[in-house]
Amino acid sequence: MLLAAETRPAGGAALGEVLLATGIGVALTVALLALVLLHRTRRSTLLTRVGDRLGGATGAPGWVALPTVLTTLSLLTALLGMLWDIALHIGVGRDEGPLANPAHYLILFGLFGVFAGGVLACAMPLDGEPGPAAVRFVRGWDVPVGGILLTAAGFYALLGFPLDDVWHRMFGQDVTLWGPTHLMLIGGAGLSIIGLLVLEQEGHGGLSTGDGDRGGTARFLRQASAMGGLLLGMSVFQGEYDFDVPQFRLVLEPFMIAAAAGIALIAARMFIGRGGALAATAFFLVVRGLIALVVGPGLGELVPTFPLYLGSAVLVELLARLLPPARRPLLFGAAAGVAIGTVGHATEAGWTHVVQELTWGSDILVEGTLMALAGGVAGALLGALLATGLRRRLPRPAVARGALLACLAVLAAAVANGLVATVPDDVEATFTIEDVTTDPRTADIGVRLDPADFLDDPAWVQITAWQGQGLVVTPLERVGEGEYRTTEPVPLHGTWKTLLRVHDGRVLTAFPIYLPQDEAIPADEIPAEDGMTRSAIPEIDILQRELEDSGGGLWLVSNLVVLGCTLALIAAMAWGVGRYARRAAVRELFADAPADSPVEGTTTSAAVPR
Repeated sequence: MLLAAETRPAGGAALGEVLLATGIGVALTVALLALVLLHRTRRSTLLTRVGDRLGGATGAPGWVALPTVLTTLSLLTALLGMLWDIALHIGVGRDEGPLANPAHYLILFGLFGVFAGGVLACAMPLDGEPGPAAVRFVRGWDVPVGGILLTAAGFYALLGFPLDDVWHRMFGQDVTLWGPTHLMLIGGAGLSIIGLLVLEQEGHGGLSTGDGDRGGTARFLRQASAMGGLLLGMSVFQGEYDFDVPQFRLVLEPFMIAAAAGIALIAARMFIGRGGALAATAFFLVVRGLIALVVGPGLGELVPTFPLYLGSAVLVELLARLLPPARRPLLFGAAAGVAIGTVGHATEAGWTHVVQELTWGSDILVEGTLMALAGGVAGALLGALLATGLRRRLPRPAVARGALLACLAVLAAAVANGLVATVPDDVEATFTIEDVTTDPRTADIGVRLDPADFLDDPAWVQITAWQGQGLVVTPLERVGEGEYRTTEPVPLHGTWKTLLRVHDGRVLTAFPIYLPQDEAIPADEIPAEDGMTRSAIPEIDILQRELEDSGGGLWLVSNLVVLGCTLALIAAMAWGVGRYARRAAVRELFADAPADSPVEGTTTSAAVPR
C-alpha cells in the first residue's frame, strides 16, 4: 500500500494518459459528427430507423425517442460511475491516474452520451419545424430548443473532465465532491434533464393538463422517470453526506435535501398530475437502491445511502388536493415548500438515524430547519416555474424572472451561510492510545479537550479514518466533561488518514492523529503516540492534504470563471423553458388562425395567456 501511495500523483495526470483520453474523446466526436453528416445529407437512414423503432415502443417521435433513450441510459451510467468513484476515493485516496480508475470510464462515456443525445436531438429532425419553439440553425435546418439545452448541458458537463486535470495541475488534488470542476460534471448532468423535459413537450406538441389527463401510460412513465431523474440529479450534490464523510457543516445537508425535493417533487406533481411526486420518488428510490447494491455488495466498495423523500412526496400530493396547483401555481409552490422544509425535514431527520452515522441532532435543530425552509421554498418555486413553463402557462415575464432571481439569491445565500465555519485558535486535544493489534496497528483512543467546556451541544465528535482501503467513522462516547473515548478500534497504519473531527455550531475543526508519509505532496508522517497533544486546525488541511497554495488570486479567479459559466448554463435553461412556454402558448392560442396571419409566431407577451 505504501508503494501504491508513492505512485499516486498529487497533481495532473501523466502525459500519456492525457493523450490517450484526448484521443478517445476526439474519436468519439468524429464518429458522432460523421453519423450526423450522413443523416443530414440523407445518405444514411440509420438514425431514422432506430428512432422510429424506439418511438413506436415509447409513443414519442423518433427524433425525441432516440436522444431520450440515449441520454437516460448515459445519465444512469454516469451516476453509477460517480458514486463508484466517490467510494473509491474515500477508500483508497488518489488515483494512480485518471484512466487507472475504472469508474472514470463510466463517467466519461456517460457524459459523452448526454452530449451526443443533445447533438442527435438537434440533427435528427429533417422535415418541418421540430416543435413550436424551434431555432433556425442554418437555412433548412431548424433545431428543437430542448436539443440545444441538452447539448449545452452535456458539453458543459463533459468539459469538466479535462478541466479537472488542469485544475489538479494548478492547485493539487481537491479530494471533495464540491471541487469546482466536479460541480461542472454534476451540474451539467443534472440540468440536462430540463432539456429532456422540454424536448419531450416539443415532440408531442400537446399540453399536459395535469389531473386526469396523462397522455397514456407510456407517457406517464416517461415523465415520471424524467422527473425522478431530475430528483436524482439534484440529489448528487449531497454525495459526501451519503458516505458519512462530509467536509462541510451539517446544516447544508437538510438544505440540499429540501431544495432537491422542492424542485423535483413540485415540478413532478404540477406537470404530471395526481401521483406525480410519488412516482418520481419511486423512480429515485429504485435507481439509487439498485446503484447502492451494485457499488456496495456488487463491486465491494462502500455502500452509499440516500435521502428518503417519501414524506415530502406525500405532503406534496396531499397539499395539491387542498390547494389545486393549476389555479395559483406559485402559491402552491410556496406552501408546499414550507411543508417540505418543516414536516418533510422532520421525516428526513428521522431517516438519518436509520442510515447515517452522522445523524441530525439538536445542534442543528434551529438553523437546520431554517436552512431546510429556505431550500424547500426556493426549490419549490423553481419547480413551479419549471412545471408551468413545460405546461405553457408560465407567469408573465416580470413575475417569472423576479421569482427566478429571488430563488437563486436565496439558494446562494443559504449555501454561503453553510460554508461559513470557524476554527478555534486556543483548543487542544490530548490523546491516550491503547494498542489493540500491532500488525497492522489498531488502537482504542481516548480524547481530552482543553478547555474542557469548549463544546456545548456538538453535531459530532468523531474519529474518521479513510483512504487506507476502507472507511471507519466512529462517533465518540462522552465519558466526562471534555473527555471522549472510541467504541471500536481505529487503524493507525499504512495509508490510513486518521483524525479527530469536531463540529459544534459554526465550529468545524480537526485534530490529526495519524497521517502517512506522502512523497508526492511531499509530506512527512505524523505518527500516533500515546499522550500526544495536538492543536485544532482546519479540516481541509487534513482531508484535502494534497491541495496547494494558489497564491496571487488565481484560485479566486478560477472559481469565478467556473461560477460564471454555471450561471450562464442556468440562464440558458431559463431562456429555453421560457422560449418554449411562450411560443408554444401563442401557437396554441392561434391554432385556428389562417396560415398567413400576422400573429403566427409572435413572441409578444401580450398575446400569451396569463
